[in-house]
Amino acid sequence: QVQLVESGGGLVQAGGSLRLSCAASGRLISINTMGWYRQAPGKQRELVATVTSGGRTNYADSVKGRFTISRDDAKNTVYLQMNSLKPEDTAVYYCNADLTYINSRDIYSHANNYWGQGTQVTVSS
Repeated sequence: QVQLVESGGGLVQAGGSLRLSCAASGRLISINTMGWYRQAPGKQRELVATVTSGGRTNYADSVKGRFTISRDDAKNTVYLQMNSLKPEDTAVYYCNADLTYINSRDIYSHANNYWGQGTQVTVSS
């Protein structure tokens, strides 16, 4: 089927940078909006940033000016460049995609909320 595989998480000091990647694979037809969400311990999952197939971006206020989302459609990959990291950015970061694919029964399918497994980002003070 389809997989979204995140990478690039880790431990970094406050003020540092990390770059997350999320690669989509499988029997893909098209990928529309891709995005990043995060969930800190004891909190709900929240939007970090999204990018449409046309390149339009949207950011949470808390990350504007520090994070940059981008995508490489040739590689079916979305990136999140995170600069000036703060301890409050600590969370599991999840990749999300709105995509069309061919399922196991060879039928065109659409999923507007396909999730990756998550990658941990920890920012120490």
